[in-house]
Order: sequence, then structure tokens, then C-alpha cells
Amino acid sequence: MTVKGSLYPTRLAVIAMGAGLPLSLILSLAFPSFWIIGVVWILGLLALILLDGFLATPLDKMEPEIKAAGNYFIGTQDDIWVQSVYGKSLYPRKPELRLTTSEHLTVEPSNFEAEAHEGGVLAVFKTTARRRGTAELKRIWQRWQGPFGLVWRQRMDALNTEIPVTPNTKLITETALDIFSRDATFGQKIQNLKGDGTEFESLVEFLPGMDKRAIDWKHSARHNQILAREYRTERNHNIVFAFDSGHLMCEEMRGEDGLLMTKLDRSLNAALLMSFVSLKIGDRIGLYAFDQKPYLFTPAVAGTQAFSHLQRLTSEIDYSISETNFTLGLTQLAQNLKRRTLIVVFTDFIDTTQAELMIENMGRLMKRHIVIFVAFRNQALEDLIARAPQSPRHVSEAVVAETLMRERDLVIARLTRLGIHIVDAEPETLNMAVLNTYLALKARNVI
Repeated sequence: MTVKGSLYPTRLAVIAMGAGLPLSLILSLAFPSFWIIGVVWILGLLALILLDGFLATPLDKMEPEIKAAGNYFIGTQDDIWVQSVYGKSLYPRKPELRLTTSEHLTVEPSNFEAEAHEGGVLAVFKTTARRRGTAELKRIWQRWQGPFGLVWRQRMDALNTEIPVTPNTKLITETALDIFSRDATFGQKIQNLKGDGTEFESLVEFLPGMDKRAIDWKHSARHNQILAREYRTERNHNIVFAFDSGHLMCEEMRGEDGLLMTKLDRSLNAALLMSFVSLKIGDRIGLYAFDQKPYLFTPAVAGTQAFSHLQRLTSEIDYSISETNFTLGLTQLAQNLKRRTLIVVFTDFIDTTQAELMIENMGRLMKRHIVIFVAFRNQALEDLIARAPQSPRHVSEAVVAETLMRERDLVIARLTRLGIHIVDAEPETLNMAVLNTYLALKARNVI
């Protein structure tokens, strides 16, 4: 840990020094024999400043201890505790602390005004993880005054502490497990069990209440007993999550849940929740990401043990300022897929002109695959439309917002006519909306 120290006067010392100069000048002009008063004032004040610096708590007594979480979840808030134990030394006056971090974290407050008590100084910084990746705690700055309040003593410690920021898999797994336990309580079968699906399982004796369409008349005649076919849900379906990581998906949105997260991060959370459920059911999951060009494609993996592998791969899906190239991105995706696949596309658009190429390439995917199109409700435009106009400017904004919303609805309608399954949800409901769409397709044996 690199430590640097410095010493400089406080505002009180500067004001005192500045106030003494004109007074000394006036006395010297009025009473020339009193010129020595100005010199005494300056030298005396300098002596007090030096004494204050000498009596101030030493640098080596203010060594900070940092307590922080070993891992951050995107969009969540954690506390970082900074404690400096100075022991029996003269306590620091008006201690202040500042923590600097990488752009992955926001820190509040920016300047913590602490209180010295019981031989130590304690500061608690509230940090919010805003971006995935590796966050860094860079430096901790401390400064405190001497007993006379004339000098600041400052200490800077280089921390160089790295903390990974990942999607909130804890919330994801808890939600998924809650779904499975709830369904088990009420007898709903979202896992791979007999009696549902289209894949033949066995022949059983026909019992009252069974679907008569399941009777196998040929085998019934052969065995002189009414037999029915029993089916099971198909396994090992390929599911690929395709993430548009262009600049539109890097816009931050605050939902009713209070979390400020980018559209891309919310998409990753929704994908991981669906991945956990899909892996439990028995399907296979792959990831694909693109902006101006494709840069990530992983073969489909199976088994719940693969979930941690998928979580690590999401760290490679980065934020981009580039315009999304749908033609290159979706064409390359189609070439990578060798069998019929459920493709879940997370993207965003503004108007019909921008979405034209997207619609065209989505249509090509639909010729062979099943597509779920996931978009975010544009709450900002809806608020402009619903706002009561107070000025001509408000009217103009509402008209423009209404035009953009109409074009957006037109794009959604065109995608629906192509047979694409649409998820158009608020940020806080996106996770369950995507999962429910998948389970509904699974129940209808569309996949």
C-alpha cells in the first residue's frame, strides 16, 4: 500500500495571516515605531501553525482498515467501512475522508465528515454497483486538523483493491427456486415429466378421465385391452440468448424497484433467470453478443452445473458506444446455428427507419427457428404523452413522443405478423415476463 502525506494551512490560518497584514501596514503608517508589530504577528502566527502541525495526530497513527464485500451485484448497494485507530494519540480535529473508485461504482457521500471518538475514526461509504466488470477501490484520502485548527494534515493510501461486479445471481436463483417449489406445491409440471409434451413415453391402460385422443387402437386390438399413449416433454432443446450491446442498450433505466441499471444489465438478469430454469428442465443454453459486429458465441451447454459457467461468460458482454449492425449480427447468428433453436433477442430501437433492417433479418431467422423478441417499454415517452401540457413546448414534446410511440407500436405489430413472440415489458417486470413467455411456449409444445 502506497502512503503519501502532506501538510497545509486551513482557511482560518490564511484569513488570520491575511487580516494581520493590512493591520500591520496601517499601524506602521500611523506609528512608524510600531512596525515591529507586523513582524511579530507574522512570526507568531507561523509559530502557531508549526506547533499545530507538530501536535496534530501523526500520519502513522491514521492507518485505514477497509472492510468491503468480496463481490458486488449489479444495481445493488453495499457499505464500505473505513476505520482508522489512532489509539492514545491526541485525537484528530474535524476528520474528513474521501474514497475514489473506478467508474463501476458510485460512492456517497463524496466527502465524509467523520467524528473522532473512542480512539478511532469510522466512516461508512454507501456504494452502488452500476457497471459489470472489475471495480477498483483506488485511494482513500484522510485529512484532519491540529488542535488549534490552523493546519490540515493529509494522508493518501493507494488501495488498488479489485472487486468483481456480476449480475445479481443470488436474486435470480432465489426466484427460480421459488418458482420450482411453488409449482411443486400446486402440482404444476414445468419440469420434464410424463403426461405432458409430444415425445412418446409408453403405453398405459386407458383409465376414465384420460384424453380419448390418446387411445392407440392398433395396440389395443392386439392386446385385447384399451391402451393409451403417454407422452413426455421433450428435452435438450437449444436456446440461444442474443444480446445487442450497442449504444441504445447501454442507456440506464430506473424501474419502480428503485434500481438504476442499463438495459443490457437488466437483459442479462432476465436471461440468467430463464437459463437457470431451462437448465433445470433439461434444455441447453448458449450465449451470443454483437454490436457493430459479433464478438461472442458459445456452444450450448446443459446441466445446472453449467450455470456458473454462463455467469462468468456474461462478463465478456461489454458496453459499447457503437451503432448496432443487425444485418451482420443476426446473419452470423443464423450461420452458427445448426439445428432448430429458440432464439431470445434482447435489443432496442427508436423508430421504423432504424428497425427496418432488424425486421428483415428477424424474418430470416423465423424461417428455421423460433424467436422471442424482448424490448423495454419506453417510459420516458409515455410520461411525455400523459403529462398535462403547461406550455406550447409541452404540446410539441407530446406530439413528437406520440409519433415515436406510434412508430414503435408499428414495428412491434410487424414483428408479431412474422410470427415472432414479443415481450414488451417494464424494467422491473422483465425477468418474469421473459420466463413466462418461455414456459408458455414450452407448455404449448411450440419449442
